[in-house]
Amino acid sequence: VIIALCPALIASFVFFGPRALLLVAVTVLSCVLSEYVSRKIMKRSNTVPDLSCIVTGLLLAFNLPVSLNPLMAAFGGMVAIVVVKQFYGGLGKNFMNPALAGRMLLATFPMLMTKWPTPLHWLGLGRVDAVASATPMSYLHSGTLPPFNLGQLLLGQQGGCLGEVSAFMLLLGGGYLVLRRVISPRIPLAFLATAAFFAALTAPADVSVARWVAMELLSGGLLLGALFMATDPTTSPITPRGQLLFGAGCGTLTMLLRTCSSYPEGVGWAILTMNCCVWLLDR
Repeated sequence: VIIALCPALIASFVFFGPRALLLVAVTVLSCVLSEYVSRKIMKRSNTVPDLSCIVTGLLLAFNLPVSLNPLMAAFGGMVAIVVVKQFYGGLGKNFMNPALAGRMLLATFPMLMTKWPTPLHWLGLGRVDAVASATPMSYLHSGTLPPFNLGQLLLGQQGGCLGEVSAFMLLLGGGYLVLRRVISPRIPLAFLATAAFFAALTAPADVSVARWVAMELLSGGLLLGALFMATDPTTSPITPRGQLLFGAGCGTLTMLLRTCSSYPEGVGWAILTMNCCVWLLDR
């Protein structure tokens, strides 16, 4: 999984500069230290060498804007490891995705989590100011197409969190995981197909349905969530039918939240909600 996340990590550095690597380093270090110290206090064996805390740190950073205060990122990592993972017994016993839970806690500070610097601004090729309405999701939420073409969305030339801007790099990493049989394609395919179905139903009358669906799939955290977080083996079903239902539930809730709530994105809440239903889906 760490190898599969490397393409998106490289893209985050290209688009957002050294600060992106700083944020990743802070979240990873926070997760590693939190795991080591909490296991020590609880008098349990050291589990840092299994590298799961590094995966959590990477995924948490990928769900954060590059403008976030590193101290807040460190706090999110501590919550993800200590509260969501270790309080329930550690790896394999948590019922929610730790990285997503840490990210959604930080989302309660909207002024810190909705500033999106323009990609490449650190090279002087974009606007230097951080704005709250530069992501494609804000346009889609208002019922209009974003001022980006599909190529820009694939490469990552739009505002967003560190790891969600480059759809191509996410697909590259996700494809690697499928080929190595680390994840099953059932959950991502069911997730994306369901989201595409509801996107087609909610497309504005004056907009091409195909273009609207493509924009919905390539924008926000949909690919990151479908490929790397919904597929977490600890917090997803183990049965084939359960996996399909889980993915379909994530896609349905994501589109409901995107279209019917006041917040333009819904991937995180959708996956966390379905995490709580895994026990039922496995039955």
